[in-house]
Amino acid sequence: MKKIYLHEDAIISPLGFTTTENIQAISAKKSALKLHPNSRFENNNFYAGIIDNDLLSQAFLKIGDASKYTKLEQMMILAVDGVLKNRKQTNFQQLQLIVSTTKGNIDILQSNSNFPENRVLLSELANTVKEFFGFKKKPIVISNACISGGLALAVARRFINSDRFEEAIVVGGDLVSEFVVSGFNSFQAISNEPCKPFSANRNGISLGEAAAAVFVSKNREVSKNVSLFADSSANDANHISGPSRTGEGLYKCLSIALNEARLTPSQIDYLSAHGTGTIFNDSMEAVAFTRSGLQEVPINSYKGYYGHTLGAASLLESILVKHSLLKNTLFSSKNFEVAEGENPLNIIKDHKDSNLTYAIKTSSGFGGCNLAMVFKKEEDE
Repeated sequence: MKKIYLHEDAIISPLGFTTTENIQAISAKKSALKLHPNSRFENNNFYAGIIDNDLLSQAFLKIGDASKYTKLEQMMILAVDGVLKNRKQTNFQQLQLIVSTTKGNIDILQSNSNFPENRVLLSELANTVKEFFGFKKKPIVISNACISGGLALAVARRFINSDRFEEAIVVGGDLVSEFVVSGFNSFQAISNEPCKPFSANRNGISLGEAAAAVFVSKNREVSKNVSLFADSSANDANHISGPSRTGEGLYKCLSIALNEARLTPSQIDYLSAHGTGTIFNDSMEAVAFTRSGLQEVPINSYKGYYGHTLGAASLLESILVKHSLLKNTLFSSKNFEVAEGENPLNIIKDHKDSNLTYAIKTSSGFGGCNLAMVFKKEEDE
């Protein structure tokens, strides 16, 4: 079975600048979602998870000149640096860089930006990260709406197992920019309180910003590993922003991924859902999970902790899935309050210990894109 292993990782978010700090915050049930001013909203504010600029710059000054890099570039570079400093050896001649994002440096187009407009190009973002560290291979950019981060992992798996390269660093990131805020606000999709994924009284999305990175290869390096060994992506071709009401695309992904993994739904110990808190996304996922026979599997969403971090979301959440498996811990789905009457799911209400081996991570996004990935904890006998 073709697989890749997830090794060193790093998360840069309002909850901390290391994976350890982020997991400690989640364990304490802390949320990054806070009120932020914005005149586009009726109450002149909205809830989002936003990284403090000063704290970010202070952290970045330890490795470079913050004034030369945009906020997103600083976040991504810090994430990659967090991975590399824990590697004993790094061969930049062979190491592949894969960058995932939805909007990249879109904030450069604001009138007060000090950076040239060409830095808004996703290729320029990837090259900036590449040149900072000295990667030799041309970077790969994955931008497919909100499945981008997870899809970058799936692309790494497929390329590594077709011998295109042996190892890669996958990094994803996005900002809570004016462009993103105004876009979601135009859909009337932003919640007036911290989002409540899968709760019957949910009323919209909360946005967030983060960067995450992970080193992947086809080689095991420690006695206890987590592998990505099955995945599938599909498009439901339903609507430019609305998911299929029948969950067709996500159901197809789950069916194909489970078949490749040679697993039945009853063998899955944990499901990390997309769970944005919008009416249509969460109900679509519930339909797809029920059609797939996964409704009894413990399920959570991390959006109540971070908000929706767009192109970073499914990569960040895959890293959290990895550590849930290694720690045998199920983290609660923050802000969940009221169960749905139709297609009820087994939402994780409180942190709890559980013997975990197999987990699924799902993602869905604008344009009808969907992704399902199957992870496995592997231990030496």
